Formats: sequence, C-alpha cells, structure tokens
Amino acid sequence: MNGIIMKKKATFITIEGLEGSGKSSVINFLKTYLESRQFSVRIFREPGSTYIGEKIRAILLDRRNKELTRHTELLLYLAARTQLIEEMLTDALLKYDFVICDRFFDSTIVYQGHALGLGDIVDKSVKMFALGMVPDLTLVLDTEPQEGLARIPNKDRIELRPITFHNKLRKGYLELAAKNPKRIKVVDAGGKLEDIYPRVEAILKNCVKKLR
Repeated sequence: MNGIIMKKKATFITIEGLEGSGKSSVINFLKTYLESRQFSVRIFREPGSTYIGEKIRAILLDRRNKELTRHTELLLYLAARTQLIEEMLTDALLKYDFVICDRFFDSTIVYQGHALGLGDIVDKSVKMFALGMVPDLTLVLDTEPQEGLARIPNKDRIELRPITFHNKLRKGYLELAAKNPKRIKVVDAGGKLEDIYPRVEAILKNCVKKLR
C-alpha cells in the first residue's frame, strides 16, 4: 500500500451498495461473524465516525440543502474521508485484525463521478485524497433500486433523488466491479436480508487468507 501508512495489521474491508441495499445489516453480520472467531474488529462509516465527519454528514444528507452543488458535494465527501483517514483509520489498521468501513472512495466514484457526471475530476481527486488508502476487499451489495428505496421510510437528500439517479448508481457499481474484479465482489442483495449472509461468508472465506 502506498501512502501515509506503509504497514498494517488489519484486513481492510469496505461495504458498498445502493440506498437500502442492507449495508448496515451486513456490517453487523460481519462483526458478529469475525468476533466469534476471536478477531478484533473496528467499524467506521463514511461520511462520519469523526466529530468533523459527522457534521459534514449532517450537511450532505439534510433534505433542506437543495442548493448544494455537485462540486461542493464532492469536496465535502473528500473532506470527511481525509479526516477519517488521518484521525482514526490509519491507527485502526495498525491495531485491529479487521477494519470495516460503510462506504469508502468507490461511493464517490459512483455517486459523484458516474451518477452526477463529474467524471475525471472525481477520479483524480479520489486518488489524491484517499492518501494511498486502498481496501483489501470491497463488497458491493447489488439490488434493484426500487427494492432498496422501498425499505427506507424517511428518506434523506440523496435517497430522495430521482430513480434515474439510482439506476445510474447501480450501473456505475457494476461497471466498477467489472474493472476491479480482484478487489470488488458483487453480492446479490435482493430478497430477504438473511439470505445475503451466506453469500457474504462464502466470499470472505474465498478472499481473506486469515479465514482459510
């Protein structure tokens, strides 16, 4: 890994997917699964986890902030990420067996780069402000946009965007996974949440050496 951290103890796993795809439930499953096998686990979320990150998260998700532009949105996500990396994530990767993050830079590539059309600007800025941090494994929970959105009772600013936006997100994730097949694994997240867990477990056992 190139960047601000040269050595790490942890396997760094990120969880990606559309709104309502079951990320929180899968993360809870992973934590229980790994801790039952005597591994230490640290959980983060993006944007968030730090005091500053949570303040930025509130701005980004507040449905009243209709005037927030695409470029401002991008910059806020990048700011929250660098704060997390420098304040908490770098240290956690040295101390824990597994570090799991609810979203990371793939979200920015797909949401702001693909669905909002910022393209090359996002690709360049993501590489710069990830500070060399790259997940060891990324799970993309794939579901029909309408199915995921139907699971959310009170939608935030991002979730309230038109269905065309969410369709672009799904396409963007699948294209990104096709370009990075070693790191990014697509998980069928349709149907009942409990049906997703065996699929996640199978990928973990296949991809993570610590679990073999």
